[in-house]
Amino acid sequence: MDRTWIVLLAGALLCGCASYDGRGLQPGRSTAAEVEALMGPPAERRRTPDGGTVEVFTRSPLGRHTYMVAFGADGVMRSTEQVLTYANADNVIPNTTTREQVRELLGPPSDISRLPRQQREVWEYKWLHYEEKRVLWVQFSDDGIVRESMNLHDFAADPVSGRGRRR
Repeated sequence: MDRTWIVLLAGALLCGCASYDGRGLQPGRSTAAEVEALMGPPAERRRTPDGGTVEVFTRSPLGRHTYMVAFGADGVMRSTEQVLTYANADNVIPNTTTREQVRELLGPPSDISRLPRQQREVWEYKWLHYEEKRVLWVQFSDDGIVRESMNLHDFAADPVSGRGRRR
């Protein structure tokens, strides 16, 4: 067998061992080092009041999932959760929820933009509900409070139809 093929086969096998969603990790047994070896480096790490941590693994901008993995003070994994869901989007409440609460609930956004005339910052979360691609936009006023939240089908991600195609 050619050396190039051996290297390609080994690479494919190693990629097959990596876990996008943490599958194979065991609550109560897996350590932070094992989680990071499997899922890659976290995008964020936060301390919890009980001395534990929550690590955030976002798959954006290309992926549509964000996983939060909770660890006890002993460094052992307690749980893992995919947080870009309808239930969490529904917990973003205009005129009530803060920027920090959105970050704790959904993790870092896939994109941040500014609406200068409205004096608003907009966070974009691309996510997946089964096979439907969705996008959640959360608008914050300069005081860090959510002023508007829109959760829609992501029409920009739809394949181009036969009508109106450019040639």
